[in-house]
Amino acid sequence: MKSDAVRNFIDLPRDLHSRVHEVAARKGCTARELIPAGIERVVEEIEKAPPRRRLSLDPPLIRPAGRRIRVTDEEIYWLTE
Repeated sequence: MKSDAVRNFIDLPRDLHSRVHEVAARKGCTARELIPAGIERVVEEIEKAPPRRRLSLDPPLIRPAGRRIRVTDEEIYWLTE
């Protein structure tokens, strides 16, 4: 293990554990080498992805039903006291 590495423990389902070892054997490496490479690949994909745009709610996605009620902040405070 590298000197700057941090040791982690993860729980894997038995079938995934077996598949990881099978894939590592086919690639000619160990599961200990394959797992960090897979994690690094996923992290790089996420970092490269463009940031998602926030959904604009102006105008609203769903039109309001019924009549609109116009109430000021003062009226709301008065009604809730």
